Amino acid sequence: MRRRQLLAAGIGATLAAPRIGRAQGSTPAARTLRFIPQADLSTLDPHWNTAYVTRNHGFMVFDTLYGQDAGYAPHPQMVAGHVVEDDGRRWTLTLREGLRWHDGTPVLARDCVASIRRWASRDGFGGTLMAATDELAAADDRRLVFRLRRPFPLLPVALGKSGVYMPAMMPERLALTPATTQVTEMVGSGPFRFVAAERVPGARAVYARNPDYVPLAAGTPSGTAGPKVVHLDRVEWLTTPDPATAAAALAAGEVDWWDFVLPDLVPQLRRNARLRVEVQDPAGYCGGFRMNHLHPPFDNPGVRRAVLGAIPQQDCMIAAAGDDPAMWRVPAGVFTPGSPYASEAGMAVLTAPRDLGRSRRALAEAGYAGEPVVLLVATDFPHLRAMSEVVADLLRRLGMVVDYQAIDWGSVLTRRGSRAPASQGGWSAFVTFSAGADNATPAGNTMLRANGQAGWFGWPDDPELEALRARWFDAPDLPARQAAAAAMQARAFETVPFVPLGQYFQATAYRRGLSGVLPGFATFWNLRKEG
Repeated sequence: MRRRQLLAAGIGATLAAPRIGRAQGSTPAARTLRFIPQADLSTLDPHWNTAYVTRNHGFMVFDTLYGQDAGYAPHPQMVAGHVVEDDGRRWTLTLREGLRWHDGTPVLARDCVASIRRWASRDGFGGTLMAATDELAAADDRRLVFRLRRPFPLLPVALGKSGVYMPAMMPERLALTPATTQVTEMVGSGPFRFVAAERVPGARAVYARNPDYVPLAAGTPSGTAGPKVVHLDRVEWLTTPDPATAAAALAAGEVDWWDFVLPDLVPQLRRNARLRVEVQDPAGYCGGFRMNHLHPPFDNPGVRRAVLGAIPQQDCMIAAAGDDPAMWRVPAGVFTPGSPYASEAGMAVLTAPRDLGRSRRALAEAGYAGEPVVLLVATDFPHLRAMSEVVADLLRRLGMVVDYQAIDWGSVLTRRGSRAPASQGGWSAFVTFSAGADNATPAGNTMLRANGQAGWFGWPDDPELEALRARWFDAPDLPARQAAAAAMQARAFETVPFVPLGQYFQATAYRRGLSGVLPGFATFWNLRKEG
């Protein structure tokens, strides 16, 4: 597969790229951070979709009951602590004193009860927690109580997860909005306030320091856990789809941090002594090809298996992350490579030599009848577009009719929610990615859920796979959980809820005057900026 050519004039074109405009204001430059996010912030509600840019925004505006450190361990965040009674069937969580929403009202236990219910209606981990819950109620203004049907020791892990959907706490008046309806009023209790008046969809989002935020008094910042101390007055997110423009702005000091650096530009940026270029998240990201299980052709498991058996993971990773094999890992199964639940179960379907003729025959035997594949491709997300081009080329070589629909990422996020047939404005497939930390376990692996219409976009329905997931939750120890996870992977390669495309490591780049950047995804507490 030929290496993609995304910079028509070459890397040197960055020197002549246009300047990025900025909002006018009086905030000193040293107290303002200018950041290029991975994509435009097209949706604001972290309970509404699984876009990581929305998750990152969510952690600025909202807080969570527990935080998750870099080792994925939970720690109290909004809660002062908890008490477990009745052989693990009763958990009482007590909120820290003095928590306030951005509108000035106090954070109450009933707000958190409503928020947990809203989040759990969308999130698989949260849904499992609520399925084990007989009653969730506020005992008083600061205490909320879970009465469980059975012990659920992972309760703090669920309420402190840092992946999507994030368990954001919001005022009851907002949390009572059904999670199928997007909340647009951004009132949280987090370290930053969203400046709605300065938002320009497709161009800019602005955050101001929350002067009323009270960080934890002790601990070490790690992941989303520990004290969230804000040293900045203002953070500006500047949507910049063109990589050449982003690289030029960073080199010129017009921005301080570029979240997702295009692999082609990494060598050039590393030669700049004023910049740091590093892999911020050691768990990386996992590419995935998601198919719509409701309509032809991918309602047919034989068609899905034919594609799975033909997918060239290495080509997808080279397209996404470049030629350096240190920046990606294949083969990759349904769980993150290197995680405790990665296994060899069923992996022959990905490791066997690719045989296009065999895959064409498998597709014909499955009964593929020439139905168009409406492939949604995010043009403003370079690594997704690159992987999509590899997948589209494969589908065409298999003999499938590909309707390649190039749209922006925000439109992909909206359209993938449609359950209509492709001929009526729906879709057949899209390429996406998940954080390696999310894909590492059955609890966080959204694409591995197979709970039908209640599930994630694509809506696979496989009761056996869901039963294996329940077995993982009920397992008494790590070996038993690993056995359940291996069975899940073997089953997933039969029913194919998604096609794994590989694991890649994303470079980020920032000015050397910026310090306090934490490992993991982009967070904005703990940061200091010189100059």
